Amino acid sequence: MPMLLLSLLLLLSLVPSMPSERPPSCHEVRAAFQVHQVGRGRLVPEVPIEESDLQICEPKASTCCTRKMEESYQAAVRRKLAHNIQALNFELKFMIVAHTSAFQETFTYLIDLATNNTLSLFDSKYRSMSQDAHESVKELFTDLSLNIMGADMPLEDAFSRFWDDLFPLVYNHLINPGVVSLSGEYLDCLRLTRQDINPFGNYSNDMLVHLSESLWTSRMMKQALSMAEQVINSTEHAGMTRECTRALVKMQYCPHCQGLTLIRPCVGYCLNVMRGCLASVASLDGSWRDFINLVEHFADQMSGSHDLEQSLLGIRDVIDQSIHYAESQGPYLSRMVEKVCGELQESPVKQQSEEKAMKEEEVVKPPPVTKLHSLGNLRSSLPLKASKNDKPRSLKRISREFIKYMKPSRTFYTTMAERLCDGDLAVRDGSTCWNGEDVVESYSNLVVSSDFRDQVNNPEVKVRGSNVIINQITNKMRLFIQMGSEKRIKAERWRITEGSGGYGRSEGEDASGDCDDEDGCQGSGDSLQPDTRRRIYETSIVNPTAKDPVHLNPGATRIPPKQRNSSNATSRSHGSLALIMAALFFTCPFLSRVCSATF
Repeated sequence: MPMLLLSLLLLLSLVPSMPSERPPSCHEVRAAFQVHQVGRGRLVPEVPIEESDLQICEPKASTCCTRKMEESYQAAVRRKLAHNIQALNFELKFMIVAHTSAFQETFTYLIDLATNNTLSLFDSKYRSMSQDAHESVKELFTDLSLNIMGADMPLEDAFSRFWDDLFPLVYNHLINPGVVSLSGEYLDCLRLTRQDINPFGNYSNDMLVHLSESLWTSRMMKQALSMAEQVINSTEHAGMTRECTRALVKMQYCPHCQGLTLIRPCVGYCLNVMRGCLASVASLDGSWRDFINLVEHFADQMSGSHDLEQSLLGIRDVIDQSIHYAESQGPYLSRMVEKVCGELQESPVKQQSEEKAMKEEEVVKPPPVTKLHSLGNLRSSLPLKASKNDKPRSLKRISREFIKYMKPSRTFYTTMAERLCDGDLAVRDGSTCWNGEDVVESYSNLVVSSDFRDQVNNPEVKVRGSNVIINQITNKMRLFIQMGSEKRIKAERWRITEGSGGYGRSEGEDASGDCDDEDGCQGSGDSLQPDTRRRIYETSIVNPTAKDPVHLNPGATRIPPKQRNSSNATSRSHGSLALIMAALFFTCPFLSRVCSATF
């Protein structure tokens, strides 16, 4: 007990000799200045000073801040906010880029699969023209690929070129096999005639409509992915206003000037500052929501009625049906072509050589690929990859995964301020916090919403106008939404009219493939162009029972137009005279009876 009293007396004797307070120092401010990588530590004074040159952090007494430090603080808050926005964007941006790559990989795979699928039709069923048809098939699917990529490649033009190139092959190898080689002039004539006489029927009509819808949806989805990435990039490079920078410095670093390096802003204060800084970004909210809804529509279409895989793989069957139809119309097509382009002469030597080549091919050629009767077993019958693991995911799966990730991002831009103020940046509990002026128990000013129009009442940041970069991307997004919403795949736009490539079907036309000469199936010439009808009429009126004489030479199989005109000039004049005489013969008795009855 005496020892305890002695200790207490000793402590009491030492109290007067201890300093009443610690001498002021800016050591903690300098440490925070360096830890936050604001700038060099030498910019921070050793002890608080009287600084009257500050522009943002108005000192109440001596301060640890200088004008140079304020400039460094402004650069620091700009870097910090840009970094935080990038961090928020990272997950969404990574998901979009990953799905863009997945869509592109699947598009390429499907084009290759459909190309090989169509080539196998010629290799297995139409081997005589397989080699010549390969280039046209590849060109067709290249055009379809360009269409998906967004190139100005109308679908009807691509198929019109394909049918133009296919008709001479079908005519030479299937309708009139064994003829001499066709000259370039005759090939051109066949291509022009194809657009008039429609040798392949109307089997491609439904396919074109369905394929155009699928291609349009896939192309719009690809453009939507690119648009989403542009929107995200615009928010990262929009820049900050002078008012925003000053407000951020006041919120995050002005407490340091008073030596308060550990105090954090009140959550309401933080929300006001961030919502004022991100007012232009938050203005994306309405357009972004509409954009996500449109993307969701595209994804549903791609995984449903507008399945690109089914549409591309169905081209094979349409081509097969069209070729079969042309074969069934062989005699009619031969007569029509001969009237316009001239006759062909059979070549026994070539016919025998082709038959011999076919027999040799059957011996050395591996068993043909079995014709696929449905799209269900197409993948297993015609694999393009070495193993299943190499096959990309289907468009259905990719589309569903993509929209699953995109749906939660509807409120991405309207909630960005809340996410930035979460965590360690602001204080949410009842402890003391920084309100921009002093340490308080709670923030008492009005907390505005994220709506751009509400920023006029923001007590912390003056929002003077919208951001130019954000306005530009908003306008682009609205234009895209308008285009996608209004178009909604109008089938009329893709319908091929009669005479524009042979895809149109006239009213009441029988597409069964059965056609007799007496039925006049396409024989009336109603679907022909005027020049073609005139040439056919002039040729048939001269000699309606006999075929036109054809003068063959080794270089061409078509009668030269001048020679045909000169050789038929006399026949035309006699034919016209005969028609006049016949008309007089029938009309004279009729006129005699009329005159007798009258008088």
